[in-house]
Amino acid sequence: MKILVTIARVFTGVLFIFSGLVKAIDPKGLAYKMQEFFEAWSNAGFLPSLMHFFDAHALAFSIIMITVEVFVGVALLLGWQKKISIWILLLLMLLFTFLTSYVLFSGKIRACGCFGDCIPLTPIQTFTKDIVLLVLVLFLLFNQKYITPILKPIVSTFLVLLATAMVLFLQWYVLKNLPLVDCLPYKPGNNILELRKMPENAVQDKFEYSFVYEKDGVKKEFKSSADSSWKFVERKQTLVQKGSNNVPIINDFSLTTESGNDSTEAILSTANDYYLMYIKDLEGYPKNWNGDANFIAKTIATNKKLYIVTSQVDKVKEHLKNIKDIQAIQFLSCDATVMKTVARVNPTLYLMHGAVVKQKWSWASFNTLQ
Repeated sequence: MKILVTIARVFTGVLFIFSGLVKAIDPKGLAYKMQEFFEAWSNAGFLPSLMHFFDAHALAFSIIMITVEVFVGVALLLGWQKKISIWILLLLMLLFTFLTSYVLFSGKIRACGCFGDCIPLTPIQTFTKDIVLLVLVLFLLFNQKYITPILKPIVSTFLVLLATAMVLFLQWYVLKNLPLVDCLPYKPGNNILELRKMPENAVQDKFEYSFVYEKDGVKKEFKSSADSSWKFVERKQTLVQKGSNNVPIINDFSLTTESGNDSTEAILSTANDYYLMYIKDLEGYPKNWNGDANFIAKTIATNKKLYIVTSQVDKVKEHLKNIKDIQAIQFLSCDATVMKTVARVNPTLYLMHGAVVKQKWSWASFNTLQ
């Protein structure tokens, strides 16, 4: 029995550490996923005020969740405070199993983000994983007498606290800079225009259509149009066969000029290098920082092409109005939700060559760029 407990203990501990670290390289990704849940429950009428509060503090919840995962994973491996650690694990698994079952059975959320963007899992895969882990945690709970510490208490305490401090530092670092491992569609080397295309092996959804007409107060459904004595009411669309792989990897990215023209294709087809500076909004902007103005001024002075992309064009233009010759810079609008993926840090600078992302930097690196 002790061997089985050890195997379950090591497997569960390592998986929790891995799960936490995969998400720690991009804590905002988990925060945005949490917001999807909060918004779905709010829209369903479940404690909307509380859900709005949770939504506003999603990043804090994300950091706490990631840190707790690594904390209990290390504690379990070391056998440190086993009762507390296993009970925390059980509570986490009950929560995770509820969330993944909601994703699987409600269909309102596409994925749970259990391993972040780097290891995407289908809803059935994540639900199955959580059921297996829940069984393992229950097994450890009822057999915790076989779990023994592998180090002296003071050493184990030090290692647990060190691991906690390190994962907190990692999250602080990537929130100021960019994810250490970029698994998003806009990572360097990717061609945005190519990723906007439909996959070659896409299978489209198949629909059947019917038409509702009315005559003498009676409505009737037809497979095709009725004669002129009937008045058309509506057309119905029924899904008869679900397609597969029929959504482009990038399906919502667009760059719109101030006059309302979609310039995505034209800009991403630029032959030479150019910059895209993404400013999501000014609410979470770095305080007492002028790196954006300095970089824009240098870019104008060297005649390099730069576009400023934002979801708040008027506010950002006002913010940058004192830059000399700022009228030489074109401002473009982009959806705020899309900007969450494009620019994990606000602001973020892209060096582009045509539609290919050559490099990207967070605001913390602006002053070091030549």
